[in-house]
Amino acid sequence: MIQTTVTPATTMATTTPTLSGLRSLYLIRIAFSLIWVALLFTTSASLVSKDKPTAIAAVLLIVYPLWDVTATLLERRMAGTGSTDRVSTFNIALGLATTAGMITAAFSTIGRALLVFGIWALLAGAVQLTVALRRRRAVGGQWPMVISGAQSVLAGATIAATSASVTSGLSTVAGYSAFGAFWFLVSVIAMSIRARRMGLGA
Repeated sequence: MIQTTVTPATTMATTTPTLSGLRSLYLIRIAFSLIWVALLFTTSASLVSKDKPTAIAAVLLIVYPLWDVTATLLERRMAGTGSTDRVSTFNIALGLATTAGMITAAFSTIGRALLVFGIWALLAGAVQLTVALRRRRAVGGQWPMVISGAQSVLAGATIAATSASVTSGLSTVAGYSAFGAFWFLVSVIAMSIRARRMGLGA
């Protein structure tokens, strides 16, 4: 929406998604993560590193980074940055590369899939942390995303490092996704509080 006066909302709209749009996207990401975790727990949580993924587990592992690519594209479209946003471009390329790698790993062993997932989680967490730090002044409510990004880096490093352990399994990545959904929810609440303070509505 074009405005005739220069306001904080106008400046924010030219650089980042609007509060309402970002909250909506976060809610969609929460729903996806919860459904993904539920499916993984009910079908594949008992699988460990030496096991070969079931067809359902393979699909879930391949879909996860691909969904992150989709969410990044939606967020970039909301921001109107097009191809100029190098961070999101890197994140999209990373997600596509991970999807390709996961297609191979998911039909090998859980251990290999965990290694691919862990490396992706580490790098994607670094991207999320960078974006949240860049966006915190314009949009606000980003401190949960800062924590989530840092946590993703640590979790990804741990998952990758322990991927070959006999006790490592898909329950690890289910927990990772569940924590991610939690921090998205906290961020939605934080942005809603900021919106009320700015008089932008809930």
